[in-house]
Amino acid sequence: MTPEEVLARLDTPLSLRRRVFYLAVAFAGLTGSALIGLLWATEPGLPTRTGVAFGVLVAIGLGWAAFGGWAVTRRMPLFARDRVVAGWLGVAAWVAFSVGALVISLLRHDLELALLGVVLLLGAVAALNLRAARRARAVLVRRRNALAATETDE
Repeated sequence: MTPEEVLARLDTPLSLRRRVFYLAVAFAGLTGSALIGLLWATEPGLPTRTGVAFGVLVAIGLGWAAFGGWAVTRRMPLFARDRVVAGWLGVAAWVAFSVGALVISLLRHDLELALLGVVLLLGAVAALNLRAARRARAVLVRRRNALAATETDE
């Protein structure tokens, strides 16, 4: 394969399979947000902390829906930028969950070890996903730049 052929493949937008996946992500985010919002709206007597938790879950779902829409509408190559954005979205969702869990635990004056384990596990998974996405993007960008340099040298 020549450098021109590789560059042409790198410059393509998302594949059909990737687009369908991101449409599914957007639909899942919208569906989850709508269902939680509907439950929240039809239960007026919920405690404040439950309302706050529902609001955070709706925001997380809308964030994933916006991400899916953003990724599908890109007409340029992303070079794994979509994976990095998804990684940061996962970290943000983990932070929101962790802060909420910490606040609830402190208000109850009881820190559950199982909850702490779940928070740490989810944080590790989110951090590892973000790190892998950033590495994959760096590799693709380096490859693109090297191929572009090779193409201009000829």
